[in-house]
Amino acid sequence: MRPAPSAANNTVQRAAAPADVEDVTINAQQARQVRVSPVTMRDFTPGVDAVGYVDFNQDQLAQVSSPYAGRVRDVLARAGDTVKRGQPLFSVDSPDLAQAEASLVSAAAARVQTSAALERAKGMAQVQANAPKDLEQAVSDQQTAEGNYQAARRALHIFGKNDADIDRIAATRRVDGELRIDSPIDGQVSTRSIAAGDLVQPGNSPAPFTISDGDSLWLVANVSEDEAAQVHVGDALTATLSALSQPPIKATVDYVGNSADAATHRVMLRAVLRTPPKGLRAQMLATYRIFTAPPASHEAVPVDAVVREGTGAMVVFTTADGLRFTRHPVQLGPLQDGYYPVLSGLPAGQRIATEGALFLSNALALQSQ
Repeated sequence: MRPAPSAANNTVQRAAAPADVEDVTINAQQARQVRVSPVTMRDFTPGVDAVGYVDFNQDQLAQVSSPYAGRVRDVLARAGDTVKRGQPLFSVDSPDLAQAEASLVSAAAARVQTSAALERAKGMAQVQANAPKDLEQAVSDQQTAEGNYQAARRALHIFGKNDADIDRIAATRRVDGELRIDSPIDGQVSTRSIAAGDLVQPGNSPAPFTISDGDSLWLVANVSEDEAAQVHVGDALTATLSALSQPPIKATVDYVGNSADAATHRVMLRAVLRTPPKGLRAQMLATYRIFTAPPASHEAVPVDAVVREGTGAMVVFTTADGLRFTRHPVQLGPLQDGYYPVLSGLPAGQRIATEGALFLSNALALQSQ
Protein backbone atom coordinates (compact mmCIF):
# COMPACT_ATOMS: atom_id res chain seq x y z
CA MET A 1 0.00 0.00 0.00
CA ARG A 2 1.27 3.48 -0.88
CA PRO A 3 2.03 5.49 2.27
CA ALA A 4 -0.12 8.53 2.94
CA PRO A 5 1.51 11.89 2.07
CA SER A 6 1.75 12.94 5.72
CA ALA A 7 4.49 15.51 4.92
CA ALA A 8 2.76 16.90 1.85
CA ASN A 9 2.51 20.37 3.36
CA ASN A 10 6.27 20.67 3.78
CA THR A 11 7.67 18.99 0.67
CA VAL A 12 7.69 19.84 -3.01
CA GLN A 13 5.46 17.65 -5.14
CA ARG A 14 7.51 15.98 -7.89
CA ALA A 15 6.46 16.28 -11.51
CA ALA A 16 4.93 13.10 -12.91
CA ALA A 17 7.24 12.75 -15.89
CA PRO A 18 10.73 13.77 -16.91
CA ALA A 19 9.20 16.04 -19.54
CA ASP A 20 8.08 18.30 -16.70
CA VAL A 21 11.53 18.97 -15.30
CA GLU A 22 11.12 22.71 -16.11
CA ASP A 23 7.96 22.86 -14.01
CA VAL A 24 7.63 22.87 -10.26
CA THR A 25 4.44 22.49 -8.26
CA ILE A 26 3.98 23.75 -4.72
CA ASN A 27 1.17 23.36 -2.24
CA ALA A 28 -1.09 26.02 -0.81
CA GLN A 29 0.99 26.52 2.32
CA GLN A 30 4.19 27.00 0.31
CA ALA A 31 2.33 29.36 -2.05
CA ARG A 32 2.13 31.84 0.81
CA GLN A 33 5.83 32.48 0.27
CA VAL A 34 5.29 33.38 -3.37
CA ARG A 35 3.65 36.49 -4.70
CA VAL A 36 2.19 36.39 -8.21
CA SER A 37 1.52 39.41 -10.43
CA PRO A 38 0.81 40.05 -14.12
CA VAL A 39 3.68 41.15 -16.32
CA THR A 40 3.42 44.90 -16.94
CA MET A 41 4.68 47.18 -19.69
CA ARG A 42 7.11 49.96 -18.80
CA ASP A 43 9.15 52.53 -20.69
CA PHE A 44 12.91 51.98 -20.56
CA THR A 45 15.49 54.45 -21.77
CA PRO A 46 18.70 52.87 -23.10
CA GLY A 47 21.81 54.21 -21.44
CA VAL A 48 25.15 53.57 -19.82
CA ASP A 49 26.29 53.91 -16.23
CA ALA A 50 29.43 55.70 -15.13
CA VAL A 51 31.21 57.05 -12.08
CA GLY A 52 32.79 60.45 -11.66
CA TYR A 53 32.81 63.60 -9.61
CA VAL A 54 31.77 67.25 -9.45
CA ASP A 55 34.32 69.88 -10.48
CA PHE A 56 34.60 73.63 -10.85
CA ASN A 57 33.63 74.96 -14.25
CA GLN A 58 37.13 75.29 -15.68
CA ASP A 59 35.84 77.74 -18.29
CA GLN A 60 34.91 80.09 -15.45
CA LEU A 61 37.87 79.47 -13.16
CA ALA A 62 40.81 81.84 -12.74
CA GLN A 63 44.23 80.92 -11.41
CA VAL A 64 45.51 84.32 -10.25
CA SER A 65 49.27 84.82 -10.01
CA SER A 66 51.72 87.69 -10.21
CA PRO A 67 53.07 88.34 -13.71
CA TYR A 68 56.31 89.65 -12.17
CA ALA A 69 58.58 88.45 -9.38
CA GLY A 70 58.50 90.17 -6.01
CA ARG A 71 57.69 89.94 -2.33
CA VAL A 72 54.08 89.93 -1.15
CA ARG A 73 53.30 93.20 0.63
CA ASP A 74 49.61 92.75 1.55
CA VAL A 75 47.00 90.01 1.19
CA LEU A 76 43.59 91.59 0.74
CA ALA A 77 41.22 88.60 0.42
CA ARG A 78 40.68 85.32 2.23
CA ALA A 79 39.48 81.88 1.19
CA GLY A 80 35.71 81.90 0.94
CA ASP A 81 35.41 85.62 0.18
CA THR A 82 33.15 86.71 -2.64
CA VAL A 83 35.02 89.07 -4.96
CA LYS A 84 34.20 91.23 -7.94
CA ARG A 85 36.14 91.67 -11.14
CA GLY A 86 38.84 94.30 -10.58
CA GLN A 87 38.85 93.86 -6.79
CA PRO A 88 42.44 93.70 -5.42
CA LEU A 89 43.50 90.31 -4.04
CA PHE A 90 47.11 90.98 -3.02
CA SER A 91 49.97 93.37 -3.70
CA VAL A 92 53.64 92.74 -4.47
CA ASP A 93 56.77 94.84 -4.05
CA SER A 94 57.99 94.52 -7.62
CA PRO A 95 61.49 95.66 -8.67
CA ASP A 96 60.30 95.63 -12.29
CA LEU A 97 57.44 98.01 -11.46
CA ALA A 98 59.73 100.25 -9.45
CA GLN A 99 62.05 100.47 -12.46
CA ALA A 100 59.12 101.32 -14.73
CA GLU A 101 57.92 104.02 -12.35
CA ALA A 102 61.41 105.49 -12.15
CA SER A 103 61.53 105.56 -15.93
CA LEU A 104 58.25 107.48 -15.97
CA VAL A 105 59.51 110.03 -13.45
CA SER A 106 62.70 110.53 -15.46
CA ALA A 107 60.79 110.78 -18.73
CA ALA A 108 58.29 113.23 -17.25
CA ALA A 109 61.12 115.49 -16.01
CA ALA A 110 62.86 115.35 -19.38
CA ARG A 111 59.56 116.16 -21.08
CA VAL A 112 59.06 119.24 -18.93
CA GLN A 113 62.65 120.34 -19.48
CA THR A 114 62.62 119.87 -23.26
CA SER A 115 59.21 121.55 -23.57
CA ALA A 116 60.54 124.62 -21.72
CA ALA A 117 63.68 124.61 -23.87
CA LEU A 118 61.56 124.45 -27.02
CA GLU A 119 59.49 127.45 -25.90
CA ARG A 120 62.66 129.43 -25.24
CA ALA A 121 64.07 128.47 -28.61
CA LYS A 122 60.88 129.57 -30.33
CA GLY A 123 60.98 132.94 -28.54
CA MET A 124 64.61 133.51 -29.45
CA ALA A 125 63.93 132.50 -33.05
CA GLN A 126 61.26 135.21 -33.31
CA VAL A 127 63.84 137.88 -32.52
CA GLN A 128 66.52 136.02 -34.50
CA ALA A 129 68.63 135.53 -31.39
CA ASN A 130 69.61 131.96 -32.23
CA ALA A 131 70.50 129.90 -35.24
CA PRO A 132 67.83 127.82 -37.05
CA LYS A 133 69.66 124.63 -36.10
CA ASP A 134 69.17 125.47 -32.41
CA LEU A 135 65.38 125.52 -32.88
CA GLU A 136 65.52 122.31 -34.85
CA GLN A 137 67.54 120.64 -32.10
CA ALA A 138 65.05 121.84 -29.46
CA VAL A 139 62.16 120.41 -31.48
CA SER A 140 63.97 117.08 -31.86
CA ASP A 141 64.80 116.90 -28.16
CA GLN A 142 61.20 117.65 -27.21
CA GLN A 143 59.82 115.01 -29.56
CA THR A 144 62.25 112.42 -28.19
CA ALA A 145 61.31 113.28 -24.63
CA GLU A 146 57.60 113.08 -25.50
CA GLY A 147 58.07 109.66 -27.08
CA ASN A 148 59.97 108.39 -24.03
CA TYR A 149 57.24 109.73 -21.76
CA GLN A 150 54.45 108.03 -23.69
CA ALA A 151 56.42 104.76 -23.77
CA ALA A 152 56.89 104.97 -19.99
CA ARG A 153 53.14 105.46 -19.56
CA ARG A 154 52.40 102.44 -21.76
CA ALA A 155 54.82 100.35 -19.71
CA LEU A 156 52.93 101.19 -16.54
CA HIS A 157 49.63 100.32 -18.23
CA ILE A 158 51.07 96.81 -18.67
CA PHE A 159 51.52 96.65 -14.90
CA GLY A 160 47.84 97.46 -14.42
CA LYS A 161 48.19 101.14 -13.59
CA ASN A 162 45.43 103.41 -14.84
CA ASP A 163 45.84 106.95 -16.15
CA ALA A 164 45.06 108.50 -12.77
CA ASP A 165 47.74 106.38 -11.10
CA ILE A 166 50.26 107.30 -13.78
CA ASP A 167 49.47 111.01 -13.55
CA ARG A 168 49.90 110.87 -9.78
CA ILE A 169 53.30 109.16 -10.06
CA ALA A 170 54.46 111.71 -12.65
CA ALA A 171 53.22 114.63 -10.55
CA THR A 172 54.51 113.48 -7.16
CA ARG A 173 57.68 111.85 -8.60
CA ARG A 174 57.26 109.14 -5.98
CA VAL A 175 58.41 105.62 -6.85
CA ASP A 176 56.48 103.01 -4.86
CA GLY A 177 56.86 99.71 -6.76
CA GLU A 178 53.60 98.25 -5.40
CA LEU A 179 52.07 95.89 -7.95
CA ARG A 180 48.39 95.26 -7.25
CA ILE A 181 46.92 91.96 -8.47
CA ASP A 182 43.17 92.15 -9.10
CA SER A 183 40.55 89.48 -9.60
CA PRO A 184 39.88 88.93 -13.33
CA ILE A 185 36.34 87.61 -12.76
CA ASP A 186 33.41 87.75 -10.36
CA GLY A 187 33.39 84.71 -8.09
CA GLN A 188 34.51 83.20 -4.85
CA VAL A 189 38.02 82.66 -3.51
CA SER A 190 38.38 78.87 -3.57
CA THR A 191 42.01 78.68 -2.44
CA ARG A 192 44.65 81.09 -1.15
CA SER A 193 48.23 79.92 -0.79
CA ILE A 194 50.23 83.03 0.06
CA ALA A 195 50.90 85.27 3.04
CA ALA A 196 52.56 88.65 3.49
CA GLY A 197 56.31 88.36 3.01
CA ASP A 198 56.22 85.41 0.62
CA LEU A 199 58.22 85.54 -2.57
CA VAL A 200 56.19 85.02 -5.74
CA GLN A 201 57.29 84.16 -9.25
CA PRO A 202 55.32 84.09 -12.50
CA GLY A 203 53.80 80.63 -12.94
CA ASN A 204 54.03 79.66 -9.27
CA SER A 205 52.27 76.37 -8.53
CA PRO A 206 49.88 76.38 -6.85
CA ALA A 207 48.70 79.80 -7.90
CA PRO A 208 48.42 82.31 -5.04
CA PHE A 209 44.65 82.61 -5.57
CA THR A 210 42.00 80.53 -7.30
CA ILE A 211 38.72 82.27 -8.11
CA SER A 212 35.75 80.12 -9.09
CA ASP A 213 32.20 80.78 -10.19
CA GLY A 214 30.02 78.97 -7.67
CA ASP A 215 26.96 79.38 -9.89
CA SER A 216 28.33 76.97 -12.48
CA LEU A 217 29.83 73.52 -11.93
CA TRP A 218 30.90 70.60 -14.08
CA LEU A 219 29.51 67.09 -13.73
CA VAL A 220 32.40 64.89 -14.86
CA ALA A 221 31.78 61.21 -15.71
CA ASN A 222 34.17 58.50 -16.86
CA VAL A 223 32.59 56.00 -19.25
CA SER A 224 34.21 52.66 -20.05
CA GLU A 225 35.80 52.69 -23.50
CA ASP A 226 33.58 49.89 -24.84
CA GLU A 227 30.47 51.98 -24.08
CA ALA A 228 31.83 55.39 -25.06
CA ALA A 229 30.64 55.09 -28.67
CA GLN A 230 27.04 55.11 -27.42
CA VAL A 231 27.39 58.53 -25.77
CA HIS A 232 27.00 61.79 -27.71
CA VAL A 233 26.79 65.49 -27.00
CA GLY A 234 23.19 66.38 -26.20
CA ASP A 235 22.37 63.13 -24.35
CA ALA A 236 20.42 63.51 -21.12
CA LEU A 237 22.26 62.67 -17.91
CA THR A 238 21.38 62.15 -14.27
CA ALA A 239 23.80 62.38 -11.35
CA THR A 240 23.28 60.75 -7.97
CA LEU A 241 25.43 61.81 -5.03
CA SER A 242 25.56 59.80 -1.84
CA ALA A 243 26.58 62.97 0.02
CA LEU A 244 23.25 64.65 -0.80
CA SER A 245 19.88 63.25 0.15
CA GLN A 246 17.92 64.55 -2.82
CA PRO A 247 16.59 63.34 -6.18
CA PRO A 248 19.09 62.77 -9.00
CA ILE A 249 20.41 65.92 -10.67
CA LYS A 250 19.48 66.31 -14.34
CA ALA A 251 21.78 67.80 -16.96
CA THR A 252 22.83 67.46 -20.62
CA VAL A 253 26.14 66.16 -21.95
CA ASP A 254 28.03 69.00 -23.63
CA TYR A 255 31.46 67.40 -24.13
CA VAL A 256 32.73 63.89 -24.85
CA GLY A 257 36.49 63.27 -24.84
CA ASN A 258 38.19 62.20 -28.06
CA SER A 259 40.63 59.85 -26.30
CA ALA A 260 40.59 57.29 -23.52
CA ASP A 261 42.72 57.48 -20.39
CA ALA A 262 45.69 55.15 -20.84
CA ALA A 263 45.56 53.98 -17.22
CA THR A 264 41.81 53.49 -16.67
CA HIS A 265 40.64 52.94 -20.28
CA ARG A 266 37.74 55.28 -19.67
CA VAL A 267 36.52 58.25 -21.69
CA MET A 268 35.68 61.48 -19.92
CA LEU A 269 32.48 63.37 -20.56
CA ARG A 270 30.99 66.33 -18.80
CA ALA A 271 27.85 68.40 -18.39
CA VAL A 272 27.60 72.01 -17.23
CA LEU A 273 25.32 72.55 -14.26
CA ARG A 274 24.12 76.15 -14.38
CA THR A 275 22.16 76.23 -11.12
CA PRO A 276 23.77 73.79 -8.66
CA PRO A 277 21.55 72.66 -5.79
CA LYS A 278 22.40 73.82 -2.31
CA GLY A 279 25.19 71.78 -0.74
CA LEU A 280 26.75 70.61 -4.01
CA ARG A 281 30.52 71.12 -3.93
CA ALA A 282 33.45 70.49 -6.22
CA GLN A 283 35.20 67.10 -5.87
CA MET A 284 32.11 65.30 -4.51
CA LEU A 285 31.79 61.77 -5.87
CA ALA A 286 28.85 60.94 -8.11
CA THR A 287 27.33 58.07 -10.07
CA TYR A 288 25.87 58.83 -13.47
CA ARG A 289 23.31 57.46 -15.88
CA ILE A 290 23.64 58.71 -19.45
CA PHE A 291 20.55 58.12 -21.59
CA THR A 292 21.68 57.28 -25.11
CA ALA A 293 18.36 56.80 -26.98
CA PRO A 294 14.65 57.65 -26.69
CA PRO A 295 12.50 55.52 -24.33
CA ALA A 296 11.22 52.17 -25.58
CA SER A 297 8.35 50.12 -24.14
CA HIS A 298 9.08 46.58 -22.92
CA GLU A 299 7.52 43.93 -20.73
CA ALA A 300 9.03 44.50 -17.31
CA VAL A 301 9.82 42.20 -14.40
CA PRO A 302 10.85 43.41 -10.93
CA VAL A 303 14.31 42.57 -9.68
CA ASP A 304 12.93 40.09 -7.10
CA ALA A 305 11.32 38.05 -9.88
CA VAL A 306 14.65 37.23 -11.52
CA VAL A 307 16.99 34.42 -10.44
CA ARG A 308 20.55 34.21 -11.70
CA GLU A 309 21.48 30.54 -11.93
CA GLY A 310 24.93 29.10 -11.51
CA THR A 311 25.36 28.92 -15.26
CA GLY A 312 24.72 32.66 -15.52
CA ALA A 313 21.24 32.19 -17.01
CA MET A 314 18.57 34.66 -15.89
CA VAL A 315 15.21 32.96 -15.28
CA VAL A 316 11.69 33.87 -14.22
CA PHE A 317 8.79 31.63 -13.23
CA THR A 318 5.33 31.90 -14.82
CA THR A 319 2.09 30.41 -13.51
CA ALA A 320 -1.57 30.13 -14.38
CA ASP A 321 -2.93 29.02 -11.00
CA GLY A 322 -0.32 30.10 -8.45
CA LEU A 323 0.68 26.49 -7.68
CA ARG A 324 2.31 25.19 -10.83
CA PHE A 325 5.24 27.31 -12.06
CA THR A 326 7.28 27.09 -15.26
CA ARG A 327 10.88 28.15 -15.51
CA HIS A 328 11.72 30.49 -18.42
CA PRO A 329 15.27 31.59 -19.28
CA VAL A 330 14.99 35.19 -20.44
CA GLN A 331 17.20 37.82 -21.98
CA LEU A 332 17.05 41.04 -20.00
CA GLY A 333 18.16 44.62 -20.53
CA PRO A 334 19.86 46.84 -17.93
CA LEU A 335 18.09 47.31 -14.62
CA GLN A 336 16.23 50.62 -14.31
CA ASP A 337 14.29 51.81 -11.27
CA GLY A 338 14.04 48.27 -9.87
CA TYR A 339 12.78 46.63 -13.10
CA TYR A 340 14.40 44.67 -15.92
CA PRO A 341 13.13 45.02 -19.49
CA VAL A 342 12.44 41.58 -21.01
CA LEU A 343 14.02 41.41 -24.45
CA SER A 344 13.12 37.77 -25.20
CA GLY A 345 12.17 34.43 -23.66
CA LEU A 346 8.93 35.33 -21.90
CA PRO A 347 5.60 34.20 -23.46
CA ALA A 348 3.02 36.95 -23.82
CA GLY A 349 0.23 37.47 -21.33
CA GLN A 350 1.86 35.69 -18.40
CA ARG A 351 1.61 35.99 -14.65
CA ILE A 352 4.95 35.64 -12.89
CA ALA A 353 6.30 35.05 -9.42
CA THR A 354 7.40 38.54 -8.37
CA GLU A 355 8.49 37.42 -4.90
CA GLY A 356 9.72 33.99 -3.86
CA ALA A 357 11.36 33.24 -7.22
CA LEU A 358 14.50 32.05 -5.43
CA PHE A 359 12.38 29.62 -3.39
CA LEU A 360 10.94 28.23 -6.63
CA SER A 361 14.40 27.85 -8.14
CA ASN A 362 15.60 25.90 -5.12
CA ALA A 363 12.47 23.76 -5.21
CA LEU A 364 13.09 22.98 -8.89
CA ALA A 365 16.68 22.00 -8.14
CA LEU A 366 15.54 19.60 -5.43
CA GLN A 367 12.90 18.17 -7.73
CA SER A 368 15.48 17.49 -10.44
CA GLN A 369 17.73 15.46 -8.16
